[in-house]
Amino acid sequence: MNASSPDLSPASTETIAQATPERRPIRDLPDELISQIAAGEVVERPASVVRELVDNALDSGARQINVRLLAGGVRLIAVEDDGCGIPQAELPVALRRHATSKISDLHDLETVATMGFRGEALAAIASVSETSIFSRPAGQESAFLLDARSGELRPAARNQGTTVEVKELFFSTPARRKFLKTDATELAHCIESVRRHALARPDVGFAIWHEGKLVEQWRAASGTSEQAISSRLADVLGDNFVKNSLTVDHWAGPVHVTGRAGIPDAARSRPDHQFCYVNGRFVRDKVLTHAARAAYEDVLHGNKQPIYALYIEIDPARVDVNVHPTKIEVRFRDSREVHQAVRHAIDNALAAPRAAAVVEAAAQQAAQDAARQPALIGTVPEPAKPAATPAWPQTRMSFGEERAGTPVSDLAKLWAPMREAAPASSSTTPAPLNAAHQPASPAQAPMAEAAAEPMATPAPDTAAADGEAAGIKLRPSGQSSYFQSKPAATQVQEAPAAINLAAPSAASAPVTAAATAPVTRTPPASDNAPVWPLGRAVAQIHGVYILAENSQGMVIVDMHAAHERIVYEQLKNAVNTENGDEQIPSQPLLIPATFAATPEEVATAEAHADTLQTLGMEVSPFSPKTLAVRAVPATLAQGDAVELARSVLAELAQHDASTVVQRARNEILATMACHGAVRANRKLTIDEMNALLRQMEVTERSDQCNHGRPTWRQLSMKELDALFLRGR
Repeated sequence: MNASSPDLSPASTETIAQATPERRPIRDLPDELISQIAAGEVVERPASVVRELVDNALDSGARQINVRLLAGGVRLIAVEDDGCGIPQAELPVALRRHATSKISDLHDLETVATMGFRGEALAAIASVSETSIFSRPAGQESAFLLDARSGELRPAARNQGTTVEVKELFFSTPARRKFLKTDATELAHCIESVRRHALARPDVGFAIWHEGKLVEQWRAASGTSEQAISSRLADVLGDNFVKNSLTVDHWAGPVHVTGRAGIPDAARSRPDHQFCYVNGRFVRDKVLTHAARAAYEDVLHGNKQPIYALYIEIDPARVDVNVHPTKIEVRFRDSREVHQAVRHAIDNALAAPRAAAVVEAAAQQAAQDAARQPALIGTVPEPAKPAATPAWPQTRMSFGEERAGTPVSDLAKLWAPMREAAPASSSTTPAPLNAAHQPASPAQAPMAEAAAEPMATPAPDTAAADGEAAGIKLRPSGQSSYFQSKPAATQVQEAPAAINLAAPSAASAPVTAAATAPVTRTPPASDNAPVWPLGRAVAQIHGVYILAENSQGMVIVDMHAAHERIVYEQLKNAVNTENGDEQIPSQPLLIPATFAATPEEVATAEAHADTLQTLGMEVSPFSPKTLAVRAVPATLAQGDAVELARSVLAELAQHDASTVVQRARNEILATMACHGAVRANRKLTIDEMNALLRQMEVTERSDQCNHGRPTWRQLSMKELDALFLRGR
């Protein structure tokens, strides 16, 4: 016998026959075993019980819910509410499997608007614990207590509402109890479960007690919906969450997205402050998570995780909540519609520059601190008096040769290098570092006048039109036909040539000129002078940072990062203006790129052929197991067509595939903006610095560069005083 062949001796054959299990007949399972199997899906740990009971309490119309726990919920879970209550005759029915008052037919199931609907939670919980329910509806003389184990029903004392007590969880299934963690861990999970409900229902008060001690309490919030949500978010997640987040309110067809989205600076290393609710139900959905991440794509640095609390309202018929036993997952009828709504909602909230809001918030905080100060020291503040003129003569401070910057009327001249042959070049060329930014006293007046000059900047939607008038051109290094599809007057040239610091010429007009119009000087000192959030430039440090003074203190600006974002946004606006709402121009491939495709990729390419064409791509079957890429977006003609097609098909199967093309296009524009932005060690005049600050104030997402790094930082007078121990 071959050594590698199995031993099929009579003894081994007999052993195999003995190992074969005896066939058992098919029969119905006992009801108790059925409930315990169902409990394995619904009841994972004490927090699962808390979630199901709080769901029922909210569905009953409760306005105050109290959760009492012992040993992290293992020994006792008691959920009390002041809802509508359960009549005496319906208490025994409530413990039966698939008994519920929330749905009655298929239409109700397809349009579920309540937190619970399966009708199996109480039966599953009662099968693995000692459960009792006592409830009293309005109009009933007394409450009644039902013991789930014995079925005994007796009168009890209670106000209107319901109390469900769950004792000794998993006592009938000891193996399940061994998998539970420590009491502290289980308590943390229970608190997290209630916290998710509290964020969704600010109109309901919640209280959590553990071992007789109050652990958490969130009182019902009042006011408008936005005020109530903000108040509850501050109570549950802390005041910093609200301070470091922006209001979200966006309609996209039948989808309404509200809530708050955190600013990029508030991003965390873990995704523990990401909450999504669909019709009041907390869910974990890949579509929503992907949409939120896509909105933060070019404003987050590294692997930081954004913070947000989003509330999606949608027709219940357009979302299926009957997907997971715990109801934490949902399925949308049109996932692309929801994806775009969430992405655009966050994107619009993050677009507005935050400089003005930061300065205004700091001013309000300073006013509040000043108002509280007299009460703290018991004195009444005197009205502010104008600064008195000193009685002694003031000695003029001289810092060397007087030098003044040259005012400019457009950014084309602003960024152009100074010509040596220009008249009065000695007075317009910046001095060395030790004197350039330390002007003499007579020079301070014109510099202050230049700093106070309001740089007129048109709205972002007119940037492309102005760019065309200025003859601005933009073209990627690949010389794509995408940028040649329009007449020569509207073409865009490569960004690196936009700010040519080597040799000035008429063709090297910067991209920033598209956002600046001729300027008319205004008197520097006036009560009607505009209040600039980023203040007036006063100096430049090592050719890298700009120092500015605003009403709150000092502003530090990374000039390369700031200008990089400005150029990047202008490039995007120019491309979007050229495209409009039409499909993305495509570039046919001379030789189609073929690749081995999975059945899912082939089906996706066939089902979404129109969508691919809108994205500027043509992907068609070449054989039953092969796809051919015959055209790609013109802006990405120099890239890997196969890799792009795989990414688009993968995204299209689950999310919105347009984000793939947009992401790839933005990467090209970001690279062009990085090379086209002003470099470090470039000495700027005061006029140039102020022009950059004014552009930052009107450019979308100017608080972060293309790589997610901050472009500016504010140091308040209070922080500066603390550095020098003033007032101590």
